[in-house]
Amino acid sequence: MEMLGLYLSIPFCRSKCTFCNFASGVFPASYMEQYVARLEADLRAARRCAAEWGAVLPEAVDSVYFGGGTPSLLPGELVRQVMGAIRREFAVLPTAEVTFEAAPAHLADETLAAMAECGVNRVSFGVQSFVDAEAHATGRLHARRDVFADVARVRAAGIEDISIDLLAGLPGQTRASWRESLGVLRETGVGHASVYMLEVDDASKLGAEMLAGGVKYGAGLVPGEDAIVGMYEEAVARLAEMGLAQYEISNFAKEGWQSRHNRKYWERKPYLGVGVDAHSMLRDERGRAMRFATTDELEPYLTVPGWERPEPLSREQELEEAWFLGLRMNEGVELAALRAEFGAAAVAEFEPVIGELAEDGLVTREAGRVALTMRGRLLSNEVFGRFLKEVVEG
Repeated sequence: MEMLGLYLSIPFCRSKCTFCNFASGVFPASYMEQYVARLEADLRAARRCAAEWGAVLPEAVDSVYFGGGTPSLLPGELVRQVMGAIRREFAVLPTAEVTFEAAPAHLADETLAAMAECGVNRVSFGVQSFVDAEAHATGRLHARRDVFADVARVRAAGIEDISIDLLAGLPGQTRASWRESLGVLRETGVGHASVYMLEVDDASKLGAEMLAGGVKYGAGLVPGEDAIVGMYEEAVARLAEMGLAQYEISNFAKEGWQSRHNRKYWERKPYLGVGVDAHSMLRDERGRAMRFATTDELEPYLTVPGWERPEPLSREQELEEAWFLGLRMNEGVELAALRAEFGAAAVAEFEPVIGELAEDGLVTREAGRVALTMRGRLLSNEVFGRFLKEVVEG
């Protein structure tokens, strides 16, 4: 029996980072109670909605993920309220992974106490840089000392599974400052890290400034593409030395500390997203994937909560997803599993593109698996595009 993952979107922030294009922002604190009440309403309605759509909604939950925004801004009583609602509507396994994203220096004692009380056993800190000037330039409100203090507090609360996010390509970042951040990461001793390469979106403050040629957010100080690639490559090597093995394009972990919830996305396992701009994937009675989402604006969500009505994906769309999601993981795609799900003929149509990508040094094909090389991970969008092109033209 498949288990369900739950994603809870918490869109509240103390400040909006210059590079961020997520559906989050600085909203009045008075919205929080109303928002959590809406989350509860959606959790209560989820099983009825799934039945109306012909979707299978597993009752047992083995992962819960609070993302944002900044979930750690929720007061303790609201953490208890929403976790109580989850446990009333779903059977959360005692072994479930329950993750809370947090901003350093924005995790109150009473919120942390409520998290530990409610079964949160994993915390992911959005650090981005351990160089204070770099972090502050992007709108982050913490200093390096805050990260160490909060990691210690979380551990003291009994939560050992801790992840830290870093971002390569921040304005003013250099190879030397990047190495400094990697060195400080080692000192934290955390079991998981995520490393992202800056992708500037036009909807972000930084992206808009790069288009307009302004100077307020440091658009002219963003490192070049080659420099960002070099930072990423160095991170892969340095994290391996720390015992943090890469298991996905942006994710690294010690043995036993991989994110179980995030693996659901790449393995196409069922998950339900609740809240603003929350995405979901369930399957219908025939096993066909159904993807759907909520509005990405807070006030409309508060007025009319819920999801759009989904339609099953075509087999071609599902095969397309199996390739580009599976290839994100270092272990790659198992061809036998694809053949069992989609048929040998459908998979065989990709033999030419696999061969071309292998000749270009972008993928390997070993022991019945196709996986990205390091160069392939750096050019992953190009690789994924080749598989999408194959589906479209095939």
